[in-house]
Amino acid sequence: MKLKKFILNMIFAAALLFNTAVYAFAQDITDEVIPKQYPKKYTAAYIKQITPGYKCVGKDEIFYVALDMLKDTTGMFSRNAILGNNLSQKPVHIEFKDLGQINAEYATFDALGWKKGKKLYIYISNKHREAPAGAIAALLSHEALHQDEFNSLAEETYAWTMEAVVWEEILKLYPESDDKSSSLVKRENTLKKLLEKGEHTNVYIKKSVMQNPGYKNLPSYSPGFEKL
Repeated sequence: MKLKKFILNMIFAAALLFNTAVYAFAQDITDEVIPKQYPKKYTAAYIKQITPGYKCVGKDEIFYVALDMLKDTTGMFSRNAILGNNLSQKPVHIEFKDLGQINAEYATFDALGWKKGKKLYIYISNKHREAPAGAIAALLSHEALHQDEFNSLAEETYAWTMEAVVWEEILKLYPESDDKSSSLVKRENTLKKLLEKGEHTNVYIKKSVMQNPGYKNLPSYSPGFEKL
């Protein structure tokens, strides 16, 4: 009788242990934590699925999410450019960086499009590591337009307008991107207001570019950007 009771207790304990393990596994799946920077669509499984198509641009996962968010927006041109459809015909390398290490004049910049030899780079300021992926996407749509060593007021006007348009579209697709505690989101919302103030023309964005002290030495035009 004691043996039978002992066996029953062992079976009960094993069943309890199994159920606990199954419950824990279920919790891992259903309670998956999506980074605050990403829209809910970007689960671990989904990111794993899209990673092969984007890993050529760098090691930071948020760039994969940001590039994927450019689908179905005006920023598709920039997305394709970053993936290799650009003047270099190679993927653009993207990374977070202390921009002041490149040049003290760039310390306060949000990002830089850079050409080194035949390779193109986009450097995003370290201060935006925690920014929403949607804001990073809008910023990338701007920087992807800088594909050579030349720049101009016309090019910056076009790039800033692209960024504003893409940000407006991102907010419609992923409204959770509007994290007002982010300095990058503040930049994007400022551009969006300039776009809206100009009734979706570049008139006020152009004024802002012309008054930007960082652009004071730029020529009016550059190759591919012959109109202001």
